[in-house]
Amino acid sequence: MHKKIFSFLFLLFIGIYAYAQEDIKKDSLAVNLKGKIISVTDKKPLESAHILNLNSVEGTTTNRQGLFQIPAMANDTIYISYVGYQSIKLKVTKDLLKGNELEIAIHEKTAIIDEVTVKAHDLIGVLVVDAENVPLDKFNRIHIDGLPQAYEVGRPQSKKYNSGLNAVFNPIDFWYNKLGKKPKELKKLKKLKDADKLRDIMEEKFSREVLLTYMDMSRKDLNDLLKECSRSDRFIRKASDLQVIEAVLQCYDNYRAVQEGKVKKDIIRVNNQGNN
Repeated sequence: MHKKIFSFLFLLFIGIYAYAQEDIKKDSLAVNLKGKIISVTDKKPLESAHILNLNSVEGTTTNRQGLFQIPAMANDTIYISYVGYQSIKLKVTKDLLKGNELEIAIHEKTAIIDEVTVKAHDLIGVLVVDAENVPLDKFNRIHIDGLPQAYEVGRPQSKKYNSGLNAVFNPIDFWYNKLGKKPKELKKLKKLKDADKLRDIMEEKFSREVLLTYMDMSRKDLNDLLKECSRSDRFIRKASDLQVIEAVLQCYDNYRAVQEGKVKKDIIRVNNQGNN
């Protein structure tokens, strides 16, 4: 009996040691990739551009001179973004890690302005009356002091299914099973949410590009997932990338609790077929 316990502890120690050595080896191979982000048009440096290593999930921002440095290894992918400019992904090669400072020029986005219709509302200056005359979104997102997450009040959207096959398909279930096969991607999403520097970066982003890369899904699939997670159209349009990450991780944890039988299935909405 004692021999079996000793053998188990020995194998456990060997496993932990090997895993730790692998991390140390990775850290020792990483070097600081140095560069400067500028605008293609006027060659001026871009301050506060976001730099994210998609492999190690480490992030930083450029200083006033547009300079940055970030740990990287060969074959890592560096994601670079700046408000109003086209985001790019840079594949790190051994040549880029030789110590030379990179100069990376990015292009401004081409803005397409849609036609806007302005509607007048008859307001008289009395709050109670005016509140009735201003149309409100059917969902309101509220924050409660002392709680980290926000809540939306109102009726969840009722999804219409065109066929029995569509009714069987559940985006939450699909994503839950998909992430179960990719625990590293789930770990990366959680790091984006928990690390202070990364939280600051994701809170300023609204493009969903990083999130779509880690989740390996299209924008439409992400929107469908958020709807199944009881998020409104307004939230899907207006939420920051950090809020979306928090929403999908909370939905994942809730769904996992249901699957493991820790909570009753009717506590959270996992299907929109019924009229709630």
